[in-house]
Amino acid sequence: MLLPDLAFTFQTDRGVFSHGHLDSGTAFLLQHAPAPPQTGTFVDIGCGAGPIALTLALRSPSAQVIAVDPNARARELTKQNALDNAVAITTLHPDDVAEEMTVDLIWSNPPIRIGKAALRTLLIEWLHRLSKDGLAVFVVNRHLGADSLHRWLEDEGWSVARIGSRSGFRLLTVRRQPN
Repeated sequence: MLLPDLAFTFQTDRGVFSHGHLDSGTAFLLQHAPAPPQTGTFVDIGCGAGPIALTLALRSPSAQVIAVDPNARARELTKQNALDNAVAITTLHPDDVAEEMTVDLIWSNPPIRIGKAALRTLLIEWLHRLSKDGLAVFVVNRHLGADSLHRWLEDEGWSVARIGSRSGFRLLTVRRQPN
């Protein structure tokens, strides 16, 4: 993967999202998301083979980067890709994430195809883990409900902004409403 500020390699496999290539939504997120802070706890939700987690770890080597995915093969690939790129990434099954974990940054190409109810439950669970000044950045395909997700998150009380749009993808930032 070649980005303006870094390059890395990663392996994919069958049974893991975006086998054989970097999907265009994730590429859009990696190219246009706001730069991550240098430190903090960062999470990639639905990490697949780990390109988002790898990018976070390479851009912010002092941060704690956590890659979460229910798919065991995805977690194995992310671990191996982290080793191959000499970065530290913790991989976890969602059930193994401590309930009290607070995160400063979430970057995700969320698993839209798990269904609307399951997706909403997943996103709200993780958004409630954001620190006071935490930020989530999601890339969502317009044809898979990006605009309705944007409205729903606002209705749930989150501050949402569309910071980019390209080839049918929306790049959304989500944070807590100011007090």
